Amino acid sequence: MPDIAEATAALIGIAAAAQQGPGDTLRVVLLVSMVGGALLAWFLLRGYGRGDTAEHPSEQPGDTPARGASGDAGDANA
Repeated sequence: MPDIAEATAALIGIAAAAQQGPGDTLRVVLLVSMVGGALLAWFLLRGYGRGDTAEHPSEQPGDTPARGASGDAGDANA
């Protein structure tokens, strides 16, 4: 007849290992969120170092003439 104490101890050890909680899942969630946060910060901050600002006001996209404007000095849209 097998030793019941050893079998019981083995089963208790297995059960205790299975009830450790969400350790692995929590580690994965934290790692993915940290990597995602770093990628999001890189994506949002990458445009600041490019120097996209125009040096001349005529290069600004908002300075285009209105539709139908002739550009004459006497024109009301000039």
